[in-house]
Amino acid sequence: MAARAFPPSLHYQGLNAPVRMEVDIRDLGVEGEIPAEIAGAFFRAVPDPAHPPMLGEDDNVLSGDGMVARFLIQDGSVDYSSRYVKTARFEAERKARRSLFGKYRNPFTDDESVAGVDRTVANTTPIWHAGRLYMTKEDGRAYAIDPITLDTIGRWDWNGALKSETMTAHARIDPETNEMFAFGYEAGGLASKDISYFIIGADGELKSEQWFEAPYCAMVHDFAITEKYALFPLFPTIADLDRLKAGGAHWVHQQDQPSWIGVMPRYGSVDEMVWIEGPAGVHAYHFMNAFDDGGVIQLDVCLSDTNAFPFIRSASGIDRHQSQVKSSLSRWTIDPAARTITEREVGPPGDLPMIQKKDQGRTYSHGWYITYDPRQGPPIPAGPVETACNTLFRIEPGNGRIEALGMGPTRAINEPVHVASSQPGHGGWLLAVVDEAVGDGFKSALWVIEADEVAKGPIATVPLPVPLRPQVHGWWVPAAELEAAAAAAA
Repeated sequence: MAARAFPPSLHYQGLNAPVRMEVDIRDLGVEGEIPAEIAGAFFRAVPDPAHPPMLGEDDNVLSGDGMVARFLIQDGSVDYSSRYVKTARFEAERKARRSLFGKYRNPFTDDESVAGVDRTVANTTPIWHAGRLYMTKEDGRAYAIDPITLDTIGRWDWNGALKSETMTAHARIDPETNEMFAFGYEAGGLASKDISYFIIGADGELKSEQWFEAPYCAMVHDFAITEKYALFPLFPTIADLDRLKAGGAHWVHQQDQPSWIGVMPRYGSVDEMVWIEGPAGVHAYHFMNAFDDGGVIQLDVCLSDTNAFPFIRSASGIDRHQSQVKSSLSRWTIDPAARTITEREVGPPGDLPMIQKKDQGRTYSHGWYITYDPRQGPPIPAGPVETACNTLFRIEPGNGRIEALGMGPTRAINEPVHVASSQPGHGGWLLAVVDEAVGDGFKSALWVIEADEVAKGPIATVPLPVPLRPQVHGWWVPAAELEAAAAAAA
């Protein structure tokens, strides 16, 4: 029988305490004024376990059931809603009223009653493309969500066209063609080296899918595109089928193994893939952007000298505290012809980078990311890194210029989304949920920040009357696109 209480670990306490509420709240109070141009929906992907883990064993926040949350903003008013993603896993456990799935991404540890059931929790990124909303996690296919009701439509494979068993949570959408470029690793099954690369057209239909084999089965969390190329970075956090069958961890970071980056023409054949060896032992979860620069490619990467997740380092026998992990925003200059990578640091440590939609795959001047600054006080434990971020950066990687907004010792900021402005010369706005420690608990608020003047702090805040769990990623959808999708579905 599965445990009826959550384990007393940081994965289930403090900011990580399960919320397990589907809510609808209209007309939240607004402190300050939300600009009229901010009209649309801020979708958030939030891992929130509906049941304690099997047998009372500890787990990590990445196993939490997917919750799609939405701030709907119109004429300065804000509504908030949240719904569980009704995955096959969620439905099986809801029927049983208990957890049936075992260790993180290891089906050999599951209850025998769910053998063969899709294990994904669809909890990582909400993706909007061609009038459809998807909730994604890289260990399975996406789940389509009704953007108006937040009801789950179902597992999505583009009417049977997609053959990959998985889809990335970090698709890239070209701002000019509106094509979605995506991939799936472990495409052919658990711990396989197969990667599927596929393109979804502006009409929302799958246009192509090609498979290739990677040097090893790596955690390929993110990738990048330029106008000419698709880039597939591999870092040596590696899966092994025999280890999984023995009940072990899905991922072990191998510090002595090299990283690799696969480079191919983005509309070309996988037969044109060039693999370039990179530095050993490094790891990155996210890339700010990539662009063509004459005969080379520039890739800006949130790079660490080992895996940033403590639970993966623990499984790997890497005894290093989070404060001992060295990282930076680094620029990799990739020469496909010479098959070389050169590296230079362009910004301080941090992660969850973001750029303007129009800059995807192009030369760009600036972006944003968040970090933990120890000068502002002890960290608030949260998320898979076990350290919440307390600082927002606006950075110009070309010259290193940085503007920062510190949250102070009692606040934590989640990944923002960018809202573009139609006003000439205006940089738009950032929307982010900020959590604040109050007494023995936390309260949360939506902050509205001038994107090019982050140090000024919020111009408006929207306090929430209910607790929120930290998100993984978010997505902004303008009101006109939501209205068009609703009209098409009517």
